[in-house]
Amino acid sequence: MKKVEIFDPAMCCSTGVCGPSVDPELTRVASAVHLLESSGIEIKRYQLTNDPDKFADNSTVSSILHEKGTDALPITLVNGEIVQTGSYPTNEDLAKWLNVKLETLQAKPKSKLSINLNSLN
Repeated sequence: MKKVEIFDPAMCCSTGVCGPSVDPELTRVASAVHLLESSGIEIKRYQLTNDPDKFADNSTVSSILHEKGTDALPITLVNGEIVQTGSYPTNEDLAKWLNVKLETLQAKPKSKLSINLNSLN
């Protein structure tokens, strides 16, 4: 089975919903990672802010960062080999690399959360 690792730049969170505005690209990636993990695929994300040891311990990633700087982030590895730098993989890329159906990455949550704001008073 293939293993995917995504090395993110420094940021406050990987979901894209923190800060003054929502980043749809980060939200898409977070959703794709969650769906792949739920399907049993080995996929990990590491943030420069929270996981600097993962960056330092991976000689491939460390070498790219020394050569190109943080502009190379995000860096995506499949089975330890660099497949993309400087941007996040598309859902199509992930589906191709992992040999999964694209629909797997476009699934919507099956249950909806209902919040009664009147009960918060």
